Amino acid sequence: MTRRIVIEAVLLTTYGQLLVPGKPVEYLIPYSTVMELYDMRDSGEAVMPDPREDEHVKKKIAELIAFFEDSFNKKKLERSLTLPWKKSPPFPINEHVTLTVVNAVDNAYFGEAFDPVETELLLTAMQENVALLTDQLDFLDKCYEAGVGVLLFDIEDFELALEDDLKV
Repeated sequence: MTRRIVIEAVLLTTYGQLLVPGKPVEYLIPYSTVMELYDMRDSGEAVMPDPREDEHVKKKIAELIAFFEDSFNKKKLERSLTLPWKKSPPFPINEHVTLTVVNAVDNAYFGEAFDPVETELLLTAMQENVALLTDQLDFLDKCYEAGVGVLLFDIEDFELALEDDLKV
């Protein structure tokens, strides 16, 4: 059975283990986080504190952007952007990983407690009834304090997030 998890696109470029899970995973990625990849690429600012890691992650960001800009993938992606909350067809990455981009929409559901990207991540997890994986500890803290009804995992608990018996 494929485990479905909401994440930001940049996590795929930062954490290599996400692309080699022990079981099939479908990552649901809000479209706004795909657009953040362009901002990261074009800003010139460091993504990672270590220069070697930063260079590696920026290379992976460029590869993921190129993947989505491939003419076949771009057409599939553009079709999913026609309606709010429409999902792209799955993009197979390897035998265990597929990506699905969600045209998520920030509707201020949580007021100003969360920024637009955080809101889209949470709403996607709620709408799809799946867990959310993040590396942002302050985001996790805000979610717990707000009592958000989403199963949340820190990136360090990735293997736990893949467990079959977890109920969302």
